[in-house]
Amino acid sequence: MAVTDMRSQLQRMQAACADKPHLRRLGALFSDTVLLEIGDQAFYLHFHRGVLERIEEGPSRKIPWQFALRTDAQALEEFWKPLPKPGFHDIFGLVKIGRARIDGDILRLVRNLRFFKEFMALGRSESER
Repeated sequence: MAVTDMRSQLQRMQAACADKPHLRRLGALFSDTVLLEIGDQAFYLHFHRGVLERIEEGPSRKIPWQFALRTDAQALEEFWKPLPKPGFHDIFGLVKIGRARIDGDILRLVRNLRFFKEFMALGRSESER
């Protein structure tokens, strides 16, 4: 997936997140920066109280992040399918099959796990479900 395509996908997810009151409620205490690394592309997702306020492209050593999800484009595309294969259905499934890595403050992720998992699932096409 090209950088512009990935940025567009993240912007769609940003808009979808803003339109889901239950997701904003789940993320009400989540105000962190997350590094999403897809191959050699890096995106810093700046969340404030469950709202994705800003997406910055990287990589950059100047932007602090609390935790990172690192994966490859093919794995993420499979993850975002309406009915992903086993192992691709969840961020921890990706880790288990060796297609992703989670780094940083794992406690911050676990405290907001449902919010972050549901946010990442917003990339799945609603029309194909």
